[in-house]
Amino acid sequence: MTDTPVVAVVGSGPIGSGYARVILENHPTARVVMFEAGPQLTETPGESVRNILDPQEKQRARRMSQGPQSGALRESLGIPAGTAVEGMFTAREGTHLLDYGGVGSADAAQFPAAAASTNVGGMGAHWTCATPRPSGSECVTFIDDSEWSGLLDEAERLLHVQSAAFADSAVGAAIRALLAEEFSGELAEGSGPGTLPVAGDPQPDGTVRWAGADVVLGPLVDPSSPLAARFELRDLSLVRAVNHDGARATGLVVEDLRTHREETIDADLIVVAADAFRSPQLLWASGIRPRALGRYLTEHPVVLSTVALDESAMRRFASEEQLADELARRAVNPADPVAAVNRIPFHEPGHPFSLQVMYAERPPMPLPADHPRATNRWGYVNMGYGMRKRPRADDGIVFSDSARDYRGLPGMTIEYELTPSEEVEIAEGTARLRRAGEALGEFVADPRLMPPGSSLHYQGTTRVGDVDDGTSVADPFSRIWGFENLYVGGNGTIPTATTMNPTLMSLALAVRGARDAASRL
Repeated sequence: MTDTPVVAVVGSGPIGSGYARVILENHPTARVVMFEAGPQLTETPGESVRNILDPQEKQRARRMSQGPQSGALRESLGIPAGTAVEGMFTAREGTHLLDYGGVGSADAAQFPAAAASTNVGGMGAHWTCATPRPSGSECVTFIDDSEWSGLLDEAERLLHVQSAAFADSAVGAAIRALLAEEFSGELAEGSGPGTLPVAGDPQPDGTVRWAGADVVLGPLVDPSSPLAARFELRDLSLVRAVNHDGARATGLVVEDLRTHREETIDADLIVVAADAFRSPQLLWASGIRPRALGRYLTEHPVVLSTVALDESAMRRFASEEQLADELARRAVNPADPVAAVNRIPFHEPGHPFSLQVMYAERPPMPLPADHPRATNRWGYVNMGYGMRKRPRADDGIVFSDSARDYRGLPGMTIEYELTPSEEVEIAEGTARLRRAGEALGEFVADPRLMPPGSSLHYQGTTRVGDVDDGTSVADPFSRIWGFENLYVGGNGTIPTATTMNPTLMSLALAVRGARDAASRL
């Protein structure tokens, strides 16, 4: 180990960024080099594209994320540029499907909406910024409550999490009041309707500057910070292999996608934090193959709907003047589709689901001009229930050493199935969603279960565990079993069944791993 150890981080999303920052903040001399296969979208690396005001610039940034390369180099993989609200068999803007039907695509017939983003900042450039805390059985059992609390506090600091965004919205308060009436007496104390914690910084004009990997990187991308001198980000750099010798990782094989030249980068410690599909794919390609690698795939089965808010119901709790104030605030940044965001959190045993209710003045899909709710002065809510998918070894990725993907990496076939117990919870959540919608107004899009993969919250494929018994990929500190200096990060590390947005939980696990990594350096 040299006096200036080199840490290589694969992936530039919020989790890889968290590893980079925490390691540099906890080690006085280490240097971090981060590798990202996609392009940089914004002047500040990793910024959320939701902060881009110009609609054409925002579209351009999203298109650049929809394939592995940008501009003239970008490979579209035959993916439509538009958003698909119904069905989700085409990728959302800013993402590309793993199974796009072309040569070298994944085989995801059982998980058809699986998608990824390939860009600096990863999915953090496109996410909703929802950051609820895990609770109850969602938490990892081998981390005690007091440590969990501290890790989540640190993750919230890194992501700029706060509950103040839209907390003063009278429209949002009216929605909460109607939901509280509907579910009165059914929800445990402290688990009723409330505002959803989000990652971002409220602005004086009432808008929010949404957080991406840029805020997690923080001083690392601030030229005035001494930490920035020890950090390097290389975009359009595809990591093809992790080199290793026995119990140590020694470096990376990296292809420059601009020149297609490969080089070997030596490293004293490596963090693989691509995503829940490409991290295990890279490890498999490198001959690092724990039995659980790629298995135990989970997500949140999602039931979605859209409701036109009922004027008479809303006016019981909010005035016309307050609605006018809300619409005026929304007009400051009409390109941002999200206004007041409410939720009913996961709570066992009475509410083992997560409900999110997002207010907007327009519906997410165009309604026919003659639709009775084509215009609705009090606006709409897009509502969704997230349910649990229990981790099973039967669900996951099968890698092929002979059938290669479009990049020449091992081909992937995704195996996934909902069990009867999960279908029961989905039915229960759907019934509750219908009740919530009817309490608020009239459905313009009925509750429907989205195709597997629609949540974009893919977990379990590089799961952590407390015993090396073949059911986990990494130890309690996210260090891959059998290795001294190889860590894994991302939603794939989550080993539990969850119903909520996983980024905060993944970053908390990354903070734990990064502190351990820094101590080993």
